[in-house]
Amino acid sequence: MVEHTRPHLRLVQPGAPLPGKHIKLAAGSLFIPQKLVGRKQVPLFVHFHGGPWVPELAAAKLGLALITIDTGSGSGVYAKQFADHALFGELLRDASAQGGVPFSSVTLTAWSAGHGAIREILAVPEYYAQVSRVLLIDGLHTGYDGGKPGPLESKLEPDHLEIFLQFAQDAVARKKSMLITHSEIFPGTFASTTETSDWLLAQMGLKPVPKLKNGPMGTQQLSEVKRGRFQMIGYAGNSAPDHVDQLHSLSVYLKRL
Repeated sequence: MVEHTRPHLRLVQPGAPLPGKHIKLAAGSLFIPQKLVGRKQVPLFVHFHGGPWVPELAAAKLGLALITIDTGSGSGVYAKQFADHALFGELLRDASAQGGVPFSSVTLTAWSAGHGAIREILAVPEYYAQVSRVLLIDGLHTGYDGGKPGPLESKLEPDHLEIFLQFAQDAVARKKSMLITHSEIFPGTFASTTETSDWLLAQMGLKPVPKLKNGPMGTQQLSEVKRGRFQMIGYAGNSAPDHVDQLHSLSVYLKRL
């Protein structure tokens, strides 16, 4: 679908690599912005899906080291990759060794299909303890119980959501930090981010508060939830441009997180 009502602003892709260290890893790429080079330790975020340059702009702007993973299309691709539960630990060790710096904190961010990787990573207790923040940008999905949506409220398959519920509950308790955004896109063959977000809130006994205001990149915010260190933001829009708006808002969400 297309959408021409809102402006759908876009970041400008740099014509040359941003200043700093750019290192190819066995899985993904490491970027350490120039202002962090020489530090004794640096905060890191690992971003899944959507290409490297948008998260690199966010890393340079906010002063964060970055690992980008862009494996392919569909959350199953990312889930299969990180079903090798040794991979994430190896990735962090490789990045730290090649970057010549330890990481003071680890944040996981994903747009769209990238959430499949985060799901597999958080399923490992060692990694769960290591990750302090999670950002899911319009990309929390699961299947429908019975394989198709219901006529009214659909019943969702909870298996792919339970680890995110655990992290959200820890964020409410201020043990972790979490931000989830969603649009109104309805995929049809699997649960939308609106449906999965509603499921999470229902499990925690929370309800979204209507909040109409302009958001980043021309988005139109519809709702908001804040409890402890857990946040959820709902946006208008059911088209591809609405989906991409949220990717280009990455630095705004990271700063808020």
